Amino acid sequence: MTDQPVLHVKGRVLAGPEDVRDELWVVDGRVTYQRPRAVREAVTVTGWALPGLVDAHCHVGLDAHGPVPPETAERQALADREAGALLLRDAGSPSDTRWIDDREDLPRIVRAGRHIARPRRYIRNYAHEIEPADLVAYVAQEARRGDGWVKLVGDWIDREAGDLAACWPRDAVTAAIAEAHRLGARVTAHCFAEDSLRDLVEAGIDCIEHATGLTEETIPLFAERGVAIVPTLVNIATFPRLAEGGEAKFPRWSAHLRRLHARRYDTVRAAYDAGVPVFVGTDAGGSLAHGLVAAEVAELVTAGIPPLAALSATTWGAREWLGRPGLTEGAPADLVVYGDDPRSDVRVLAAPRRVVLRGRIVG
Repeated sequence: MTDQPVLHVKGRVLAGPEDVRDELWVVDGRVTYQRPRAVREAVTVTGWALPGLVDAHCHVGLDAHGPVPPETAERQALADREAGALLLRDAGSPSDTRWIDDREDLPRIVRAGRHIARPRRYIRNYAHEIEPADLVAYVAQEARRGDGWVKLVGDWIDREAGDLAACWPRDAVTAAIAEAHRLGARVTAHCFAEDSLRDLVEAGIDCIEHATGLTEETIPLFAERGVAIVPTLVNIATFPRLAEGGEAKFPRWSAHLRRLHARRYDTVRAAYDAGVPVFVGTDAGGSLAHGLVAAEVAELVTAGIPPLAALSATTWGAREWLGRPGLTEGAPADLVVYGDDPRSDVRVLAAPRRVVLRGRIVG
């Protein structure tokens, strides 16, 4: 037995889209739906409980200029925790954040190692910058560093072309993705534009970040192959500002960003309607602050995704996709409690009443 108090969560426990309970108990940091024996006192929390939210695309240990010191990474993780995001997929970071795993008060992180990019084809100080001949070796290296994911930069601005362009030849990504899969890792890629998507999907990729370049030609291919997308709409909202800043030097690139931004909601809704798996991610940790998970869920609803599906994209469905439990019997008690029903209005997610991490109330 530990010294953790028994918690009693009452009201509505949303354990799944069709699994609603009246209460749960937390004993020794784990969920149970059986009233524990010989409990004289328990800390009671009331409201609408969800599994801890998932931000499936963020960057702990990274800011706009590159790696950050541990105290900054700690603040980033705490900001996510306060927002109710208790499971993070770190979609690329040059920082070693393994020390966070030893902290009982910080969110769990699923890491994708460090970004892998072409030379001068990504943000400075972020990525391993390599040529295609070295891609397989670096993918193998990051597959071993990560927690079952590898992150490629699929496209970026080509300064000679003055526009977004694919970074990798198809044969290189095919071999690299096969190597990652051999090592038990899944592969995702940053992709804004259209050009790289077919090659990456046909090469066997598992997920695409941002995915603003999806079209009526590639959406059916994503659906057929079960390739997920993490749209990061709160990040795509910055495209007009980026376009304005690059207008003088790269007018084609700026115009392209504006087109992708203008159809962002239609793109996400079309992908969802076609059966493409969609998950919540904010891209926090580059230029964006951490703690934006509720805003991203609201953006998915604005795009036309039904509220219950948007909730799944940050709770039950996202946790299943990442291989992590929700509010199942015996699971670690990572949950968030709200004052109102988030199924009726996902904006409720912006104001957690209580945050419970590893069975302890932390917010």
